[in-house]
Amino acid sequence: MSRTVKCPTCGKPVEWTPESRYRPFCSERCKLIDLGAWASETYRVPCDSPDPGEDGETPDPASRRN
Repeated sequence: MSRTVKCPTCGKPVEWTPESRYRPFCSERCKLIDLGAWASETYRVPCDSPDPGEDGETPDPASRRN
């Protein structure tokens, strides 16, 4: 018995089998749409650590004074 999941991009049903080449996506198109969203930072993983310096660079620990 195969399991059916929804494509994360379009919601179409996808059978979870080795023959489903792009699973959990229904097609290469949906897979690439998802990859593009990660690449453009549309999706982000939350982080508890503070942001690096305002310019986006990590501060040099040697430049810190205690």
